[in-house]
Amino acid sequence: MREFASLQEFENAVGEHFGYSDWLTLTQERVNLFADATDDHQWIHVDVEKAAEGPFGAPIAHGFLTLSLISGFVGKLYRVDGLKMGINYGLNKVRFPQPVKVGAKIRAGAELVEVTDVAGGKQAVVRWTIEIDGEPKPACVAEMVVRLIA
Repeated sequence: MREFASLQEFENAVGEHFGYSDWLTLTQERVNLFADATDDHQWIHVDVEKAAEGPFGAPIAHGFLTLSLISGFVGKLYRVDGLKMGINYGLNKVRFPQPVKVGAKIRAGAELVEVTDVAGGKQAVVRWTIEIDGEPKPACVAEMVVRLIA
């Protein structure tokens, strides 16, 4: 994990890639829990038998589930010390080039794209790429905007 002693040290890292998380296996249980949380029970996610005969040959994770896992990957890839808080501010761009089949392993990589001044701290744009083990295309590429308040 990349650790930054200050916001200034973090800002100095613009353009750097922070490495990759460990692999995480996406389970049917996690997909079902996400379906329950979002009321999105489309058969391609939750009906194992029907999805096996569908276009992907297996149930797939929701794109937004894959995207939401970035929040958990943050603490595994980098930390900025001395903050009162960090908050999600939004997303500039999100794409889902490849579906994630249930049982697949994914990992996240992060690159610090931009840091700007805002009241009380900094705003950062971090480009996240969620890779699927054994697949040529990523599952998700997203530019996440975060506010880091000192």
